[in-house]
Amino acid sequence: MQTLVPPARLKNVRIVKVPTTRHVRTAWISDVHLGTRSSNAAVLLDFLRDYEMETLYIVGDLIDVWQLRRGVYWPQQHNDVIQKILRKARKGTRVIYIPGNHDEFVSGFYGDYGHITIQKHAIHVTAAGKRMLVLHGHELDTVVQNVKWLAFAGDAGYQFLLSLNPAINFLRRRFGFGYWSLSAYVKKRVKDAVSFIGEFEKAIVLYAEKYS
Repeated sequence: MQTLVPPARLKNVRIVKVPTTRHVRTAWISDVHLGTRSSNAAVLLDFLRDYEMETLYIVGDLIDVWQLRRGVYWPQQHNDVIQKILRKARKGTRVIYIPGNHDEFVSGFYGDYGHITIQKHAIHVTAAGKRMLVLHGHELDTVVQNVKWLAFAGDAGYQFLLSLNPAINFLRRRFGFGYWSLSAYVKKRVKDAVSFIGEFEKAIVLYAEKYS
């Protein structure tokens, strides 16, 4: 049996796998909270690099102005996210920015800016022809709308809980347990109570009927 030896010029050849860009009709991102240490900007950057879309919905809280008022935290990755979104808009992606409660200052700039549109909410029509109401949801949040000081206090507490997550999960890994988010657990329990009191689900159905 004869063994084939590759030519010398091929022995040091390095095969590089070129990533392929995926194309989708529509993509949604929300609650990125740039300006906070808990923002997972690196993952979002990977997504924006790997996907091209006809329409990109930014559904609130892209930038966390509440946190920036307490102290400026803005690493290069957060700047890269903004630049990547602007670059997509320049290349033809339709960007629809719907402000949330943490970036509500943007609501003062409703209008069209090239391929970027800033608006209160949007009606998205799927490929199957179904209509979807797209909004951040804070408009229907009882606490955000009626007790803003409590919303600010809750946000400060939530940021504190986020800072505890790394230490908690370090200990969990040492004892063989998987990832668990204290902040997400507490937020869900509080949101469940607020949603019940404010009848959030009924409110959002009425809101959707109003704009359908």
